[in-house]
Amino acid sequence: MFEFAWPWMLVLLPAPWLVRRYLAAAGRRHDAALRVPDLGDFGGVLASTQLLKASAAQWLALAAWLLLVLASANPRWLDEPVGVAASGRDLMLVVDLSESMEVKDFLLNDEPVDRLVALKHVARQFIEQRTGDRIGLVLFGEQAYLNVPLTFDRPTVARMLDESAIGLAGRSTAIGDAIGLAAKRLRDQDAPVKTIILMTDGANTSGQVDPKRAARLAAAAGLRIYTIGIGADEMIVNQLFGRIRVNPSQDLDEDTLRDIAKATGAKYFRARDVSQLQQIYAELDRLEPVARDEEHFRPVQTLYPWPLGAAMLLAGWLSLRQTRGPT
Repeated sequence: MFEFAWPWMLVLLPAPWLVRRYLAAAGRRHDAALRVPDLGDFGGVLASTQLLKASAAQWLALAAWLLLVLASANPRWLDEPVGVAASGRDLMLVVDLSESMEVKDFLLNDEPVDRLVALKHVARQFIEQRTGDRIGLVLFGEQAYLNVPLTFDRPTVARMLDESAIGLAGRSTAIGDAIGLAAKRLRDQDAPVKTIILMTDGANTSGQVDPKRAARLAAAAGLRIYTIGIGADEMIVNQLFGRIRVNPSQDLDEDTLRDIAKATGAKYFRARDVSQLQQIYAELDRLEPVARDEEHFRPVQTLYPWPLGAAMLLAGWLSLRQTRGPT
């Protein structure tokens, strides 16, 4: 269906005629008291004759004005309505980018990778399966910021997660601020199910908000926070005097993550390797969606560039013709 988005702009169509008419009338009022009559006094009689004798340039100028007004009315073509499945759930992924995420204690295809690479690999698959959910992305380190607002555009969320890098938000860990930011973006939404999935490998070492207090505020707003503690329990490290076994997750504050999940009626998960991380996302994937009516939207194709481009071409040609003078 064709329509004008701003049809009231069409009232400008007679503007050149009005300007010509009233400016000319104002000029005549300031004429000398004594003037010689000429054929201009018979303008009403000769109007039709003058219109027929109008130059090609005048007609082109009129066409350029008509095209310009049509473009300003924003013509567009509306396609048939398209249905979009909606589960009724809003998911906000909250991902830790602090310095500790670069520890290489995960194996991916038998190659050691850091925690963020492993998280991206599994989370990407999870995002792709979230058909009907709106997904957002919060990244945090020393500071928390919204990387992707809630959207049905899952490929964009996956791409933005892939492009994230360790240290992008600072080197320390502000878990409370990240929860607060995610909760702020979710609490005013009208979805019946609003969920935060927090993924971190450390403890709250920065920020202004206490994580447990942020969790209580999120629970009061009807949000659920699933927490995932990332990191292996042990790894072999080469030292000067040989190889030693260390615990790379000694800074992980599991008690706080359990309390956050419990306060919101959710669960805490522990991911020690890629396999466990995949199992966690599989369990999160089984969260029962809440049915909601299918949403519809109409694809819109804007058409104003065509009349606007034609008007600019005509105006350019007329300007060039005037510069060169009559031939």
